[in-house]
Amino acid sequence: KKEFSNSRIIMITAFHDMNSTIQAMKDGADDYIHKPIDLSELENSVNKALVSFYASDDDITIDSLANDSPLNSMVGSSLAMRNIYKTIGRVAQSPATVLITGESGTGKELVARAIHLSSDRASGPFIAINCAALVETLLESDMFGHEKGAFTGAVNKQIGKFSLANDGTIFLDEVAELSLTMQAKLLRVLQEKEFISVGGKTTQTTNARVIAATNIDFSEQIKKGLFREDLFYRLQVVTIHVPPLRERRDDIFDLTQALLGRANKEMNRNVNRVSVDVMQALHDYDWPGNVRELENVLVKSVAMSPRDIITADLLPEKISHQIVAPCDSDNNIEQTHESTTDLDTLSIQDVEKIHIQRILNSTKGHKGKACDILGISRPKLRRLIKQYDLSDSE
Repeated sequence: KKEFSNSRIIMITAFHDMNSTIQAMKDGADDYIHKPIDLSELENSVNKALVSFYASDDDITIDSLANDSPLNSMVGSSLAMRNIYKTIGRVAQSPATVLITGESGTGKELVARAIHLSSDRASGPFIAINCAALVETLLESDMFGHEKGAFTGAVNKQIGKFSLANDGTIFLDEVAELSLTMQAKLLRVLQEKEFISVGGKTTQTTNARVIAATNIDFSEQIKKGLFREDLFYRLQVVTIHVPPLRERRDDIFDLTQALLGRANKEMNRNVNRVSVDVMQALHDYDWPGNVRELENVLVKSVAMSPRDIITADLLPEKISHQIVAPCDSDNNIEQTHESTTDLDTLSIQDVEKIHIQRILNSTKGHKGKACDILGISRPKLRRLIKQYDLSDSE
């Protein structure tokens, strides 16, 4: 890009982690494709690059940070998550307002933090406000501060979070819950970068970047007159949608491993294995509470497990009722696992390997059917077959 600034760059790599994807996009890559290569994905990427190249002669320059940001809280290598990492890399260096949408428990705040930590504001504060947690008067004081004596109980002056977030990022969670009065005040901040504290007379300024999140359909709120359309357009300069966990089931193995590690560390336990039937149940469950619900189930299981393994009896009935009879699982395991090791000695990687081989056997090596059952993409299946040295003969 230094010598040919108008070139389009598609990066092809075996690295699947979030940091590599975000850094590549920040450094100026137009796309980032993971091995093994999906030809349709590559063709689509090349076509988009050609359209971009011929549509504009403008140079594209995206400066990278000198040091890697400490991004380690987001987990997932599914196509949906990889696209989110790409978007984070693109928007991190821009001051544009970002709206993050998605169901409760999907990790919208983690996305907001990743944007902050990938930006040149990373050394500044990241301040989160739950817009549904406080009544209007207290929320206004929390956001913009108040003067001494502004209202009953205001015995001291308080600095608001928009002032504290200068040179940093302010994250407005559940932004759709704001009253119309507060929406008008927020609109002024976004348009003019200024506000007045409660009881104050002097205009204050802020340069905080605003990232908002919601799990509510704004179009319905606008139709009902509950949300300002002009504020909506100010908020959604860039939109990132975080899909529910049921739409990215191929991340459940990685999430389980990461969340188990976190739970073990917090509780000083060593419950680092799950049985095959439990892993299958975790994969098949729809997770209406998304990642937050998965974490809750695993934390409780780690706390209650008498050994170093999570078994079916530790799961909530709504999840464990999906588990098939043990005899079926044992027979399948014997067919796919060469050693005489039983379920109690399997790591999460062992469980994943056995389960994938079992599905490949049941589909007679038909990768399309296997992908449908596993809920993963063909490139991911090919990568796992290679990683675990599985038999995929049809």
